Amino acid sequence: MESSTETTFWKGSPSQWLNIGRFGMALLLATGITIGGVFFPPAFIALIIPLIWIVWCYLVVRCQTFELTNERLRISKGVINQEIDEVELYRVKDILVVRKWWMRMTDLGTIHLDTSDRSMPQIDIHAIRDSLELRESLRKKVEAMRDKKRVREMDFDETAAEEGGSEEIV
Repeated sequence: MESSTETTFWKGSPSQWLNIGRFGMALLLATGITIGGVFFPPAFIALIIPLIWIVWCYLVVRCQTFELTNERLRISKGVINQEIDEVELYRVKDILVVRKWWMRMTDLGTIHLDTSDRSMPQIDIHAIRDSLELRESLRKKVEAMRDKKRVREMDFDETAAEEGGSEEIV
């Protein structure tokens, strides 16, 4: 019987760059409250609202972690209540890297995974550093797990199946 040890090859969380729009809105709100507070001093108390919102947005991103091992992807999220889900690597069907203009300027990227997992058919690993290198490493680990488990992905073309056509094996 073959025993294998599961090892982590990458662990990370999204960049706070995801919050730049929210942080900007909170700054505008705080500026408006401050201007209003000049004319109505009790309004300064409302400055707690954008502060709490900034802290919450920061924690939501900070508390989301992704751990890639040689066997699975583990996703953990939640500030107060934690939710942990896993996807076996052999279930990954497709990997896409998206690097919008602002992500390219900050050396970030989003990895989008299509999987055959029923609970998580699509997974996005948002705003992470070295996304191209991670994608390539992930691709190799997926192929290794498929070979180890002797699993192959099969896609069926529904239109061809309805017409009595053949299936496409990937």
